[in-house]
Amino acid sequence: MVELLRNPKKLSKAQEELEQVIGKGKPVEESDIARLPYLQATIKETFRLHLAVPFIPRRAEAGVAICGYIVPKGAQVLANAWAIGRDPGIWDNPTSFMPERFLGMDVDVTGKSFELIPFGDGKRICLGLPLAMRMIHLMLGSLINSFDWKLGDEVVP
Repeated sequence: MVELLRNPKKLSKAQEELEQVIGKGKPVEESDIARLPYLQATIKETFRLHLAVPFIPRRAEAGVAICGYIVPKGAQVLANAWAIGRDPGIWDNPTSFMPERFLGMDVDVTGKSFELIPFGDGKRICLGLPLAMRMIHLMLGSLINSFDWKLGDEVVP
């Protein structure tokens, strides 16, 4: 929500999509989510920039040498999901909020796309992922479709 308030044009675009697809002021239903690609892209972009857990812990399944360092089998390693989300080798303008980057892009949050892993991946992926994804779309979509949001004049984005 903060990113949308800081970017009123992106908020307007999301509101326009919601108005066209479900009608202004109506709450988003689960069956609507698949028809709201800009809302989906907005949520992915928010996850890319603002992870709940920036490091994802794992154990090395085998010993390996990386950049001259030996990582022994069984060692705890941390995937830096925060850095992955801001890697200029993966993302253009990585510190900018640009939901459009996800339109037409086959990247999801279920751990299949390593460049976007806000819920982790593999056997230890967050069990709440399916519920979280439904609730976030329903809540954010309903909030921005039901109210006209803007920052107060005294607030600097």
